[in-house]
Amino acid sequence: MFRIETEVDKERSQFLRSRLRATNTAASPVLRALRGTPGEREVPLHVWALDPDGEVAGGLVGHTWTTWLHVAYLWVDAPHRGAGLGTRLLSRAEDVARTSRGCRGSRLETWDFQAPDFYRKQGYEVVCVIPDYPPGITEYTLTKRLA
Repeated sequence: MFRIETEVDKERSQFLRSRLRATNTAASPVLRALRGTPGEREVPLHVWALDPDGEVAGGLVGHTWTTWLHVAYLWVDAPHRGAGLGTRLLSRAEDVARTSRGCRGSRLETWDFQAPDFYRKQGYEVVCVIPDYPPGITEYTLTKRLA
C-alpha cells in the first residue's frame, strides 16, 4: 500500500532531484564524465541592450550547460522592435556561448504568437511542436548548431 500525496514539499523535491541525478549519472557515461567538472553546472548568460538613459530596451536571459546555450527569455521593448536589436542580442549570446564557453548548439522555446519566424531567420530549426500548450497556443522548440 502506498499513500499518494499532492502537496508541495521542497525537501522531498531535492531528494527526488538527487536520486534522479544519481540514476542518470549511473546510466549515462556522458553525464558521469561531467561530474566534478566545470561543465557539470549551468552558468548564467545575460545580454542587455540599454538605451541612452540606461533603461533596458531589450535583453536575453539564458544559461550554458555542457556544450549548449539555452535561451530562456529574449525580449525587445516595442519602440525598438524591427530595428535588429533582437538579432544583435541573440548573436551576442551565441558568440559568447561559442567562443568563451565552448558551446556547439543553442536551444529555445517560443509560442506561435511570439517569434518562431524570427528564430528561423536566425538559423534555428524547429525540432518539436506541441499544439494546444497552453490551450489555443502552439509551443515550438528550436535548435541551432553554433559553428
